[in-house]
Amino acid sequence: MVHRREVNGETLIFGVHGALWGNAMTWWDHSSGSIWSQPLGEAIAGPRKGQQVELLPSEFTTWGAWRDKHPDTLALAAPAGSSGFDLGDFVIVVDFTDEVRAYPIPDLRQVGVVNDVVAGLEIAVVSDPTEPDSWAVFSRRLGDIIVDLEIDGDVLRETVTGTTFDPARGFALEGQLEGQILDLLPALTSFPGDYDTFWPDGTVWEP
Repeated sequence: MVHRREVNGETLIFGVHGALWGNAMTWWDHSSGSIWSQPLGEAIAGPRKGQQVELLPSEFTTWGAWRDKHPDTLALAAPAGSSGFDLGDFVIVVDFTDEVRAYPIPDLRQVGVVNDVVAGLEIAVVSDPTEPDSWAVFSRRLGDIIVDLEIDGDVLRETVTGTTFDPARGFALEGQLEGQILDLLPALTSFPGDYDTFWPDGTVWEP
């Protein structure tokens, strides 16, 4: 997950606090020493308690799949091994403050795409058919049009116009809406058990 570091006009510098809260990472900010919850993006202790940083859109995928689509990407060269986590153990969390919903990844893989409405916003939660460990959440609104998407081979297809979309970038490839781009929306992954801890009032999508 990726957050904007600016709070009330101040750009914060964060470090890893080291302790877990709700089985998830915590940070501390250098200017106040406040402790922050990574999943919530919220200060849970200290002078900044209750303040939040904005969750930004990001993409979860493998390095190989990313490099195929973005060959000119520069990456930090840091030693790392296998995480040991299986993406199939997670849920995708869409948190729009007024409403939060989780999408179990094994169920999402079976259907390929979920057309849903969360907090009044029309969204599509997509499992990339070309890359099992890649997913994205898009807005389904293109101007005055609300698209309805389905998996068709290696692409997304809009059910009314027949327009095809790239499942990773939301870019319309061919059809009536060719050239338009679905907005990528912020979302994150969580273990199912931790979802209830951080979002006790959240719902879980079922096929």
